[in-house]
Amino acid sequence: MKVLIVGSGGREHAIAMSVKKSPKVDKIYCAPGNAGIGQIAECVPVGAMEFDKIVAFAKEEKIDLTIVGMDDPLVGGLVDELEKAGIRTFGPRKNAAILEGSKAFSKDLMKKYNIPTAAYENFDDPAKALEYLETASFPIVLKADGLALGKGVLICNTLEEAKEGVKSIMEDKKFGTAGNRMVIEEFMTGREVSVLSFVDGKTIKIMSSAQDHKRAKDGDQGLNTGGMGTFSPSPFYTEEVDEFCKKYIYQATVDAMAAEGREFKGVIFFGLMLTDKGPKVLEYNARFGDPEAQVVLPRMKNDMIEVVEACIDGTLDQVDLQFEDNAAVCVVLASDGYPVSYEKGFPIKGLEAFEDKDDYFVFHAGTKKTEEGFVTNGGRVLGVTAKGNDLKEARKKAYEATEWISFANKYMRHDIGKAIDEA
Repeated sequence: MKVLIVGSGGREHAIAMSVKKSPKVDKIYCAPGNAGIGQIAECVPVGAMEFDKIVAFAKEEKIDLTIVGMDDPLVGGLVDELEKAGIRTFGPRKNAAILEGSKAFSKDLMKKYNIPTAAYENFDDPAKALEYLETASFPIVLKADGLALGKGVLICNTLEEAKEGVKSIMEDKKFGTAGNRMVIEEFMTGREVSVLSFVDGKTIKIMSSAQDHKRAKDGDQGLNTGGMGTFSPSPFYTEEVDEFCKKYIYQATVDAMAAEGREFKGVIFFGLMLTDKGPKVLEYNARFGDPEAQVVLPRMKNDMIEVVEACIDGTLDQVDLQFEDNAAVCVVLASDGYPVSYEKGFPIKGLEAFEDKDDYFVFHAGTKKTEEGFVTNGGRVLGVTAKGNDLKEARKKAYEATEWISFANKYMRHDIGKAIDEA
C-alpha cells in the first residue's frame, strides 16, 4: 500500500512513524514533509494548500490512502477534492471540518444540542462587541472565529484589555480573516485536558488523554504558542470524568454533526476544561493535536492503517482501540524568540543518540537537511518524547534526552508535566 501524508510538522512525523509500523504499508510519501520525515518517507515539494498538485500527485503515483494532518487543508476542503478524484482519504470533509474552522459554528452547535461549554456571544461587528463588553464580568475570553495557528485566543482581565483585544482581532486583523467574526466567552477555571478520538461518522473511540502547555515560558508566563510540550495520560482525567464526557460530550458531538448533515469522519480533538461544575468543552479541533500526537500515537497498540480504514469504511465499532499501560512526555525544543521572531539555520547536533532506542523519540517540526546535516528551520524545532512506566519516569527521561541535542538558540520550558506532582 502507498500512503500519502499531508503536512510538515511534528504531528505529521508522529503519524508517519505510526504508519511505518503497519505491515500493510510499502511506501510513504509526505507533502511537503520536513527533514525528519524525510528519513522514513519520500518528501514531495508540494504545499499543503496546493490542492490541484496534491490530487495530481496522488493520481499519478496511484496513492492508496491519503492522511491529511493539518487544519488548513481540512478546513479548505482537500478531503473533498481527493475523494472526487477517487482517492481514499482520512480526515473530515469541508462541511465537517467547520467544527474547527469556525468557533462561532461550534459554539452554536453545542448550545443547540446541550453540550456543556462556556456561556458566549458571537459578533461580526466590533462596535456591538465593545457594547457587550461594557456590561460583561471579567476576566473574559476573546476568540477569533477562524484558524489562527492556536494563537487566536485572548484572556482579558479588564475592560481596557478587552477593548484592545477587540481592536487587535477585528479591526487590526492581527489573525487575518480569522478575526472577521469573534466569540466572546465566559472565563472558565479548572484543569485543561485534551482528548483525541477516532470517528467514523457514527461511532467514536477515545484515545488516551493528554495535556498541552501552550505558553512560551515556564509557569505559563509567555505568549501563546502552538504548544511547548505535553504529557499523556492526564492524571486529572479520571474514570468519573470519562463517564461524564462519554454521556454528555463525545457521542453527543458526533450525533449533532450527523444531525446537521455534516457527517464527521476522522479525528476529533476535544479540548476540555474540568470545572467545579463538571467538564466543559473549550474547543474542538478536527485533527490530531500537535504536540499531543507525539505522546498519544507512540502509546497506541493498534495498527494505525487498520484504525484509519475503519473510520473511512464506517466499521470503527469493530475495532478494539488499545493503548499501552504507561506514560509519555514530550518537551518541545524551540528557537529562542518563538513565537515572535527568531533566527534559523543553526546546525543541530546529537540526533543520532535517539537511534535504536525504543522508549525515546525525536519528532522534527522545523528542521531542514543541508550538506552539513540538519539545521533549524522554524520556531518549534524538535519534539523530544520519552515513554516511562509512569508520568514521573517519562518526564525524567524526556528531560534527560533534551540534553542529548544541542543547537544555538535552543530554548525550552523546564516545567512540562510539573502538574503531575500535584495530582
